[in-house]
Parts: sequence; structure tokens; C-alpha cells
Amino acid sequence: MIFTLKVALFYATENGQWEGVIEIDSSASLEDLHLAIQDAVGFDNDHLYEFFIARTERSRDRVRFDEEDGGVYDSTIESLYPLPDRKHLYYLFDYGDSWLFKIARIGKKHQEADPRLTYPRVVRETGERPIQYPVLEEYAA
Repeated sequence: MIFTLKVALFYATENGQWEGVIEIDSSASLEDLHLAIQDAVGFDNDHLYEFFIARTERSRDRVRFDEEDGGVYDSTIESLYPLPDRKHLYYLFDYGDSWLFKIARIGKKHQEADPRLTYPRVVRETGERPIQYPVLEEYAA
């Protein structure tokens, strides 16, 4: 089964707000989702990351999934949904720069995989992709 996820950068950058819609197999791990988001925004996969479920991005009461506890490898997307009432899924990449994304499942009906397509795949994108290292980009120009 294919899930459609809206992945939105939690705050605007100098390039504005970015949001992408990703179709991914529901049995994919959180590690697979991490890689799909990295590809969608064009980041280098060179920092630690975690997913967490919480009421808000600042909630201390959160369920974390990271590499240390193996949660990103053992947890599938379908095992998280439906999320508990009034809780959201977040993806935090790079603890220094703190790239924070909010992830929401959209389209609740079951969608079978199309054998002609490769998943995960970005099906829609709005705004400009964030620049992972904006200062370095300035000097390269």
C-alpha cells in the first residue's frame, strides 16, 4: 500500500517556505523516509537525525525514533499511523542546524502501488528547496 505524506519545512528560510508531497510504500522504514526526504530537499546525508511524535515541535513529552535505539530501522511508516490524537510526526535533521520538518499523512484511502512507478517519489513540491549550507553556497559563487 502507498501512503502519501506531506513534508513541510517547519520554518521559512531566506528562500521561503518549502513543502513536498511524497508517495512511499507504507511498509518502508523511517530510515527509508529519511532518505526520501534527503533526496527531496537535495541535502547531503551527512548528519544525525531523528523522528519524533509529539503534540508540538517543542513538547517534552515525545516518542523518539533514532539510530541509537534502532527505531528508525525497526519502525515502519504504517506502524505509526494513525497517530495518537492531537499528535504529529516530526523529522529533525542535523542537531546543529536543526532542520525541522512536519510530516502529515494525506489522502486516507488505500492506494495500491503502480508497478510502472518507482517509490518513494516526490509528486508535488511548492516553494524553493532549502539550501543546506547557505554560507558555503555564497563563497562558491
